[in-house]
Amino acid sequence: MKKEGVEQCETASLQTYDVIILGAGAAGMMCAIAAGRRGRRVLVIDHAKAPGEKIRISGGGRCNFTNIHAGPKNYLSNNPHFARSALARYTPADFIAMVDSHGIAWHEKTLGQLFCDVSAKDIIRMLTDEMKAAGVALRLGVSVDAVEKTAAGFEVVTSEGKIRAESLVVATGGKSIPKMGATGLAYRLAEQFGLAVTETRPGLVPLTLDPALLSELSDLSGVAVDAEVRHGRTAFREALLLTHRGLSGPSILQISSYWREGDEIAVAVEPAIDFAALLKTAKRENGRQAVQTVLAQYLPKRLAQYWTEKHGLTRPLADLPDKALEALGQSLKDWRIKPAGSEGYRTAEVTLGGIDTDHLDQKTMAAKAVQGLYFVGECVDVTGWLGGYNFQWAWASGYVAGLAA
Repeated sequence: MKKEGVEQCETASLQTYDVIILGAGAAGMMCAIAAGRRGRRVLVIDHAKAPGEKIRISGGGRCNFTNIHAGPKNYLSNNPHFARSALARYTPADFIAMVDSHGIAWHEKTLGQLFCDVSAKDIIRMLTDEMKAAGVALRLGVSVDAVEKTAAGFEVVTSEGKIRAESLVVATGGKSIPKMGATGLAYRLAEQFGLAVTETRPGLVPLTLDPALLSELSDLSGVAVDAEVRHGRTAFREALLLTHRGLSGPSILQISSYWREGDEIAVAVEPAIDFAALLKTAKRENGRQAVQTVLAQYLPKRLAQYWTEKHGLTRPLADLPDKALEALGQSLKDWRIKPAGSEGYRTAEVTLGGIDTDHLDQKTMAAKAVQGLYFVGECVDVTGWLGGYNFQWAWASGYVAGLAA
């Protein structure tokens, strides 16, 4: 009897909420705001010492907080239609309205990318202020030791004791950037409750090269050039950067989400320029010029030198047949590279794959087979392109879950 009395006392002293949200990142905080506004008693917990750590470092410290073009076509998933509902119910315009209501100055860069004028911390402050206004409790530096399903909802065992809630939202992110605290907790919880997890791998990540090719390109480290990078039918045209490890820059990060080990990528250097035509014209007008001299008018000098020497075209233009110039021009439009791998989760901006969307309700992000359980943000098998798309998924998925949890 004594033991039963202790258990009853312990149960009565447990802190109880309507909604517990694991993770104080973009999706978790947005979910908390939406749920709190409905009058739900919400607790957000995170093992980090500060909320929104990935927000803080994003966009070079200015947070590329959304993209005005965000739509289902900008996301990778085993179910390409899954993201449609959430993205339609919470749009870039909705988030911009919140940003504007807080007087945060922003600007548009290329391709619809929106950034804060001053600091990513403005977005974090906005979200924490909105949570406070919605009556949301936030606890930081709290780790999760276990989660159990109960008749009334969920019991979460933390480093500060047990907490209970009717609904549990998992917003702990994926595996990318482990130094920021990524743990893979969401996948473990999904498997615990019988939800499948699709293959996960690093996305939006620099690609590495084998030692031989890396040595060949070593003098080009630091060179950047406009390029269209292709993998199969997918192509992105943005800057490409050659590094001491391999390839980086926006075009490479984009294509990395589609590339798989063993595949080639095709690079068109300065795709708007017809190098073959330029070289043949230069040959007619001043045949004493070197190929490198002409190329260096349109390419970084080191790249022009590399390309000339690679093709053995070191004689004056007048001494070179047009076919050789055409072949060089074509090689700049179809430079085939087989990356050796990627830099992995250490530098990946996102995690590809995740909680199988077949197990989630696309309108609410709820687990179909587990009452009161929700998964939002990066841990779900929905991954956006580079350029604000992943934040928009975080806002949208968090919002719709907050309306239901």
